Amino acid sequence: MAAVDSFYLLYREIARSCNCYMEALALVGAWYTARKSITVICDFYSLIRLHFIPRLGSRADLIKQYGRWAVVSGATDGIGKAYAEELASQGLNITLISRNEEKLQMVARHIADTYKVETDVIVADFSQGREIYAPIREALRDKEIGILVNNVGVFYPHPQYFTQLSEDKLWDIVNVNIAAASLMVHIVLPGMVERKKGAIVTISSGSCCKPTPQLAAFSASKAYLDHFSRALQYEYASKGIFVQSLIPFYVATNMTAPSSFLHRCPWLVPSPRVYAHHAVSTLGISKRTTGYWSHSIQSSWIPGRTGQIDNTYDKGLKLTQGMEDPHKTDHSLTRKLPPEAEESSLGNQIAPLK
Repeated sequence: MAAVDSFYLLYREIARSCNCYMEALALVGAWYTARKSITVICDFYSLIRLHFIPRLGSRADLIKQYGRWAVVSGATDGIGKAYAEELASQGLNITLISRNEEKLQMVARHIADTYKVETDVIVADFSQGREIYAPIREALRDKEIGILVNNVGVFYPHPQYFTQLSEDKLWDIVNVNIAAASLMVHIVLPGMVERKKGAIVTISSGSCCKPTPQLAAFSASKAYLDHFSRALQYEYASKGIFVQSLIPFYVATNMTAPSSFLHRCPWLVPSPRVYAHHAVSTLGISKRTTGYWSHSIQSSWIPGRTGQIDNTYDKGLKLTQGMEDPHKTDHSLTRKLPPEAEESSLGNQIAPLK
């Protein structure tokens, strides 16, 4: 009995001494719960505001807002084709770029007949490197390009270790996934800046949010597209250009078997047509988005993802106000470098592309 009383007294002393620690832990728990609750509420509000509210009102006039012509690369299948059709349904003329001329002509005829808009095709294999861009530049020279959709891309044949990839496949990823978007923007952006309006949509991938083993080169190339788009948005928002990084997750394309689980969950894995319809509704609203409501929910499950997805567009970006306008030259700041300085400057150490 004495041992029980001693134990009870010891327990009371321990409880009394730990009481302050328990209160501190309770405060930490309450703070954590409140923070998570606020995050969930903010995410839900962003989801409703971005993916549902815009669809309740009338469609924006994309022609008036951006321009009459849209250019879509990789436009013969999947998201690219569906995105081109969605833009055509809103009255935009469409220029389709892909490497398969037969498919291009078929898609162009279908869009022209269905939506009563003008269409044009450019046959180009982006894996061929630098020489294909001069004909593209010439074909687009006299067009009022309002929207550029960088959709073309290549994927791994299947997930595999980096050393198992062929050198040809690596060059395809560099030329198609990275160089194509960069050069297409370089072609159309000056005209947009001159007209002070335009939109650039670059389709990245959910794999850009985190490093993806056995898809290392592919996910890295998509991360480049995401960072490239976000940087362009900061550079050119003040000049009337809207740049969107589109980060889709699974979409039911030809790459997934029709009988697979993915095709049996349309709310989770939309068809290209459904995805494009939702994605176009975010144009001009969100500078970085998954484009589809269930993909936004999926993105919120990714721990430590790079950057916040479903950012709303702020036209008055303050970060651009102190940036120098690259299209205005202050000749008072230019001076001729001596020959030895020119030879040692960083720009002259960069070899031109062959």
